[in-house]
Amino acid sequence: MQGEKVGMIDLPASVFGLPWNAALVQQAVEAERRNARAGTAHTKDRGEVSGGGKKPWQQKGTGRARHGSIRSPLWKGGGVTHGPRVERMFSAKINKRARRKALLTSLSEKARDNEIVIFDVLTFEEARTRNAARMFRSLADLYVPRIGMKGGTVLVALASADRQAVRALKNLAYVQSAEARNLSAHQVLASKYIALSKEALPVLETFAEKLTKHG
Repeated sequence: MQGEKVGMIDLPASVFGLPWNAALVQQAVEAERRNARAGTAHTKDRGEVSGGGKKPWQQKGTGRARHGSIRSPLWKGGGVTHGPRVERMFSAKINKRARRKALLTSLSEKARDNEIVIFDVLTFEEARTRNAARMFRSLADLYVPRIGMKGGTVLVALASADRQAVRALKNLAYVQSAEARNLSAHQVLASKYIALSKEALPVLETFAEKLTKHG
């Protein structure tokens, strides 16, 4: 956390050695984005807008176009044609195994691009934003030139729920934090760098073990 290199670690090949699978990752990212949509946008059709209880004018003899109701989409204040409706479902299903494999595939690609930083310890004694900013500033100066305040967003994967760390990190615009067990391929690919603590690695290894167990 001081931005100093303290040792070397062998990353497990089951997590960081998977070949790139663009089709699988695209499927997982698309499913997550669709499932995140609220789907609350709603427009009224001609059966839901008010008014239109009588014919605006007689059918013939006025010289104007024929109209049967002011609820028509042709009228200002009338119903909307083909607008968004709450009945439309945007959700998409993806198997748990495919989602986990897409996550590990994304992490493997980050490892090949040297965009993963492993912390020996990732804890904050005080939930202060300036402490987190100081950590990333040291990391940018001494280890990864483009991380954090020097440019490039960071996803911090925590081994477990750590309120102190979450509070310290949440006010940094270039940082996102999440528990390792809740990571997704979309989160990984949306960030330039991934910061992991050594304690988070076993959590990711359990995903790989489950993939191997089920073939």
